[in-house]
Amino acid sequence: MTALTRVTAAVLLLLTTLTACGPDFTGTRLRIAAGNDRGVYYQLAQPLAGAWAAGLEIERPEIQQTRGSPDNLARLRAGTADVAFSAADVATDPSGEPNLAALARIYDDYLHVVVRADSPVRSLADLRGRRVAIGSPESGVAVIAQLLLNASGLGDPGSMTVRYLGLDESLGALERQEIDAFFWSGGLPTNSISTLANRIPLRLIDVGEAMPAMRRANPVYRTATIPGSTYPQSGGPVTTLVVPNFLVVPTSMSDDVAEALTRGLFDARPELAKANTAALSIDLRPAIETAPMALHPGALRYYRNLKN
Repeated sequence: MTALTRVTAAVLLLLTTLTACGPDFTGTRLRIAAGNDRGVYYQLAQPLAGAWAAGLEIERPEIQQTRGSPDNLARLRAGTADVAFSAADVATDPSGEPNLAALARIYDDYLHVVVRADSPVRSLADLRGRRVAIGSPESGVAVIAQLLLNASGLGDPGSMTVRYLGLDESLGALERQEIDAFFWSGGLPTNSISTLANRIPLRLIDVGEAMPAMRRANPVYRTATIPGSTYPQSGGPVTTLVVPNFLVVPTSMSDDVAEALTRGLFDARPELAKANTAALSIDLRPAIETAPMALHPGALRYYRNLKN
């Protein structure tokens, strides 16, 4: 055996040994709680499931259609899901059980309060006595909407006619003039709102006056602007509320699996961005900003290894 042959054989043996020493995810099955099938969560879950299946060499994860963030986290706690998308305000609710951890902060949602352009509603106060859809039951939208209405003095029974409708139902009801306004929390732009805005002129309501109270209610909320150019014919810019979104797992998940899922998330960014432009916001620096929810130790190991 020549010296070159011996070196080559040694290198191959080393590579084989290193591969064999890596985590073996055989038998790992994942279920992703991903919201409704028209939302950003669900759109991102599709390529993410493919990336995780390839990266861990496992069966493609099951993607569950759900009612939203509260439902997603309830499934994690019940053991019927393994990974969940969740709005940060729901994920960090102090009434929740401390058995969940984050893999990453992924992107931010913008609150929309939508009316027809010819509506007399110009402010949150003008919603008094109106028919208002505040999101589907057990959704993150409904959580924010109720807090905002309370902060605006509209939370008392009888202040308005409240309907619990998802986004698609709300769009149809507004077009048929069965409601006067609806709440939605999502990325910019939300495609189905753009589609309706191309048929009938819409307007967004400014919620800036309620933001101090909302920040006191939960410090994860931030103030931002939705530009007037975001939607067709929607008028000028409005001040609104922004809430981050997290990928959440049980603290009982193994560190190796959590690290691999976090790595897969960042490796899959180009494919995620094709599914929805909200994924363009996925970046290492903001990803670790999940306080007050702790990062899973496996995710933390991934981020720390990047710095070494």
